[in-house]
Amino acid sequence: MTTTPSESATREAAAALAGVETTARSIAESAAEPATGITGAQSLVRSLEAAGVEVVFGIPGGAILPAYDPLFDSRVRHVLVRHEQGAGHAATGYAQATGRVGVCMATSGPGATNLVTPLADAYMDSVPMVAITGQVPSHAIGTDAFQEADIRGITMPITKHNFLVTDAAQIPQRIAEAFHLAATGRPGPVLVDISKDALQATTDFTWPPRMELPGYKPTTRPHGKQVREAAALIAAARRPVLYVGGGVLKAAATAELAELAELTGAPVVTTLMARGAFPDSHPQNLGMPGMHGNVTAVTALQKADLLVALGARFDDRVTGELSSFAPGALVVHADIDPAEIGKNRKADVPIVGDAKETIGELVTALQAEHRTGRTPDLTAWWAQLDDWRSRYPLGYEWPDDGSLSPQYVIERLGAIAGPDAIYTSGVGQHQMWAAQFIRYEKPGTWLNSGGLGTMGYAVPAAMGAKYGCPDTTVWAIDGDGCFQMTNQELATCAIEGIPVKVAVINNGNLGMVRQWQTLFYEGRYSNTKLHAQNPDGTPKPVRIPDFVTLAEALGCVGLRCESKDDVDAVIEKAMAITDAPVVIDFVVGADAQVWPMVAAGASNDDILAARDLRPVFGDGQV
Repeated sequence: MTTTPSESATREAAAALAGVETTARSIAESAAEPATGITGAQSLVRSLEAAGVEVVFGIPGGAILPAYDPLFDSRVRHVLVRHEQGAGHAATGYAQATGRVGVCMATSGPGATNLVTPLADAYMDSVPMVAITGQVPSHAIGTDAFQEADIRGITMPITKHNFLVTDAAQIPQRIAEAFHLAATGRPGPVLVDISKDALQATTDFTWPPRMELPGYKPTTRPHGKQVREAAALIAAARRPVLYVGGGVLKAAATAELAELAELTGAPVVTTLMARGAFPDSHPQNLGMPGMHGNVTAVTALQKADLLVALGARFDDRVTGELSSFAPGALVVHADIDPAEIGKNRKADVPIVGDAKETIGELVTALQAEHRTGRTPDLTAWWAQLDDWRSRYPLGYEWPDDGSLSPQYVIERLGAIAGPDAIYTSGVGQHQMWAAQFIRYEKPGTWLNSGGLGTMGYAVPAAMGAKYGCPDTTVWAIDGDGCFQMTNQELATCAIEGIPVKVAVINNGNLGMVRQWQTLFYEGRYSNTKLHAQNPDGTPKPVRIPDFVTLAEALGCVGLRCESKDDVDAVIEKAMAITDAPVVIDFVVGADAQVWPMVAAGASNDDILAARDLRPVFGDGQV
């Protein structure tokens, strides 16, 4: 296999995503001027500055208000969002695009509870984020005081760790620990809840503080014996697959992955969370596996004799019916989180360690295997894979009623915006089409809610990504259902000068739910139609809402496209606008469906390439 020109770009982008490691080092190494006789709130803001925070997304309120006064004079920029959920997703988008820790802030009670969804989202997708919440005064905790909520208790299952701070002297230490925890090991969200009286109290500030995290010692360097055993299995395999998950991106290990792929000659599949970890243009990339993965990627996993899982967690959307997943394969499972190894699928060779270090050592061990002559012949395996690729490529059909194809819209968007753009998505059909029909060549260019599946993620995540990467074009690909959940953040974008671009795939329905109703509920479309309807169920000739008018009301440029002939021109018009957010209302057919598909709970052997079309693999094939 030959190296493609995109490999060098991949290496450069991977280096740019090493910000998490930099953040972790800066906590331990940075210094800030000490101060005496300052408030806890001032200590908080100085701690954020010392931690290298660039931006905080948030909304003030009573309990957190003392922190907003010194923030007014800080070099840390605050972006005033319209809803705390938007603050959380913006912090996540910022973190995913830059590799740095994202930060959001909210007040007590409902402000804090509105962060629950983005915290759960970041937890499921291993995103480094620190959420700072105000809490009622410490003497009032537990009394059902006004706007009191036990946010620490509420978020304990969905954060990597969290703290309740009632002593102003502890603020620098807890902030330093929060950033260290969020950025090291398996990344994740950390919540710091600070009582109002701690923010108002007088204290002293010193940095860096002494961190106390007993028991927290993530293993980053893999065990040499396990690495050698894995290399021996790879050298002996005849049908290997590199099963790449989002952990490779989190570890900024895409350059190492490219080297391993070239060395092994093995096919690579990239999960939904790993799109961009390995260039789509590379001939060894089979694409995305899973419920809506392509036939070749799904079947390669099923027929493999060895799976090398790198930063992946064998989640149900990839495995389908777990008992029938890859029945003939041995498993090498490398992950920085030991709890993931063996959780869903037994690992024949478990490797605990950072993906960057693990893959690097695998390369060295495999080179030693090759020097002894143990180099597998994968010719027959690739002949079979290439046959499947040629017979079952990704594709789509135009709607019978002549309406605009959503797949075509997304395909053209990706072609025009190109591989240097960042794409965020909501959740549903448009998310799957964006994962399928845009070609991802670089890490950090595909941001979505994978584990939690959060509708409303796209717009605020795009806002955070654009803030972190101001010179990069950022597109939010959203469904009309998702868009109506968080589009108020476009007002934030307009006011704060964050010119994101939004493509609304407007099919008038909750599209993925409608697809399931079509396939599994006999076309009984219960509560999935979003357009205004007449009593007989036909749509009214009125747009509610009119997304173009809505966009303009929120300070954006609003455009609409309903014809294939206009798609390129409208996208190019949006690309030319750089001084304001842009929203394009793409009015598409209501009945387009996402294919291929493995039904929930079914075996991956039962994948359908299209509706009622089951792949035929032929006699003599494994």
